[in-house]
Amino acid sequence: MSRSGWFEPSRPIRVEGGIRARSKRGSIGEQWWSRRFIDILESICDKGRLGRGRSYARSGQVLDLELGPGRVTARVQGSRRAPYKVKVGITSYDADQWHELAGALAAQALYRAKLLAGEMPPEIEDVFRECGLPLFPGQRGLDMDCSCPDWGFPCKHLSAVLYVLAEAFDDDPFLVLAWRGMAKDALLNALRETGGTADDGDGTDRPGLFDVADVPFADRLANFYEPSASPARLRDRTGLPATPPDLLLRALDPPPVTARRIPILDLLRPAYRTLAEGDDV
Repeated sequence: MSRSGWFEPSRPIRVEGGIRARSKRGSIGEQWWSRRFIDILESICDKGRLGRGRSYARSGQVLDLELGPGRVTARVQGSRRAPYKVKVGITSYDADQWHELAGALAAQALYRAKLLAGEMPPEIEDVFRECGLPLFPGQRGLDMDCSCPDWGFPCKHLSAVLYVLAEAFDDDPFLVLAWRGMAKDALLNALRETGGTADDGDGTDRPGLFDVADVPFADRLANFYEPSASPARLRDRTGLPATPPDLLLRALDPPPVTARRIPILDLLRPAYRTLAEGDDV
């Protein structure tokens, strides 16, 4: 301890096998959802400790991280022999709230398709907001605690965990939803089972794109090749964001094929985007 009574800066004990952030410099978080999370943190937290937290994250000081509904727990190796215990809490939505959210997401055919394809559409924030349930935490939305003696908010150990968590969100956007209380498989099953309805804007619901009656084959012999959804329903998709040109590639299981050690899907995606740009000319 220094003469002023504050703790002197100390170097953390280096560890092997920790969770090391991929980012080597600059900001952390590549996808829009992880950047949204980091932007919120950097707007409300001490920038100096966030900077030291980034250094901890990049040097692998976070030993482990576990995410569950409403909580994240981790251990971070600091300057003392025993790792510090970190907890980050968030409001977890209950079954009724998630039933409402799943219904609202399923009512938007394109959002539903994107989620089923493993993509997090940016408009999902609006759906959560309209249900009165924020997707990301606000200024007072996180309950953070660390066993270290640092009085700062958040301390560098908490900051390191938050940055590692952001990169985990990069790898799997459904972790954002799991933190709010809905596991990926449970949400996808709910979306598959829910046809969804769309609001005409006058308070009445019309059938969603995927609301197709299940008719026994024997009753369809005379008109088997006629579409179950009318052309009018298929054309009436105004007001929806554009479908990404590589959506089909995202929905398919990647084949075990590479060219010059590059996965075939990574080679096909630019071609799909180029073809889509050609349609706009």
